[in-house]
Amino acid sequence: MTKIRKRIRFYGAVQGVGFRYRSCYAAERAGVTGWVRNESDGSVSMEIQGTEEQIDHVIAALDSSMYIHIRKMDVKTLPVDEDEREFYVKEDWWYY
Repeated sequence: MTKIRKRIRFYGAVQGVGFRYRSCYAAERAGVTGWVRNESDGSVSMEIQGTEEQIDHVIAALDSSMYIHIRKMDVKTLPVDEDEREFYVKEDWWYY
């Protein structure tokens, strides 16, 4: 099974609804790595790495979560980061 990496920007009811916490839980269960963070426009960005099936499981878990409503996703394929070992909440961009 081929490992891939995607950058996904989620739009909809995705902030203030436990999206990042649920992302970490779903990622741990699926065995993927990467990160998730809130953006200033109310969207959430994620880089996620694993098999296509693992990534699909994470997205399905988020989409079926109470209070989360994903209206739209922008997806871009990225090079795999072979050194990455965990999935975590990244500081929001405005803290930098």
